[in-house]
Amino acid sequence: MKLLHLDSSILGDASASRQLSRSVVEAWSAVEPGVQVTYRDLASDALSHFSAASLVAAGTPAELRDAAQKHEAELAERTLEEFLAADAIVIGAPMYNFAIPSQLKAWIDRIAVAGKTFKYTENGVVGLAGGKTVVIASSAGGIHAGQPSGQAHVDYLVRMLNFVGIDDIQIVRAEGLALGGDARATAMSAAAQRIDELFTTA
Repeated sequence: MKLLHLDSSILGDASASRQLSRSVVEAWSAVEPGVQVTYRDLASDALSHFSAASLVAAGTPAELRDAAQKHEAELAERTLEEFLAADAIVIGAPMYNFAIPSQLKAWIDRIAVAGKTFKYTENGVVGLAGGKTVVIASSAGGIHAGQPSGQAHVDYLVRMLNFVGIDDIQIVRAEGLALGGDARATAMSAAAQRIDELFTTA
């Protein structure tokens, strides 16, 4: 099994989402011997944001691209190939200002490609990247699950994954991390229990 592990927190070792995504990968590896893990740190090795230059690079024949266009096109192709090759994906997704990090959005913009991961038909959109399992390791300072404030966070990720054909999605949440007292410890403990449940069942 090929597993793609993504982190997007800017907080390094202090990040709750990084701790959770790492725990998910470790638990998955324990029940799936021989799993091949590809790791991408979207914060320390950030993808450039999708732009007009991205479109120009993609639309320019390979032999006519300048150095910047070649780099842009190769980056996009490599990111998409990593995604398509993965059987499973673990996404570390903290909440910043009621949304996912812009670094994670940049990755989504690279893997949502018409004709590759989705297509439009007379009957609507068809996702082309099904058959994958995704675990989202979500963290937030407040409580947002099921609330309007969560629509640009986990809800958005689920919607985008569904859009490209992925419907086997599990969520590990640690919310209320900034609420003081024992809230952080309680949230992280509950998230760890959720991970145990997911992979004990597996």
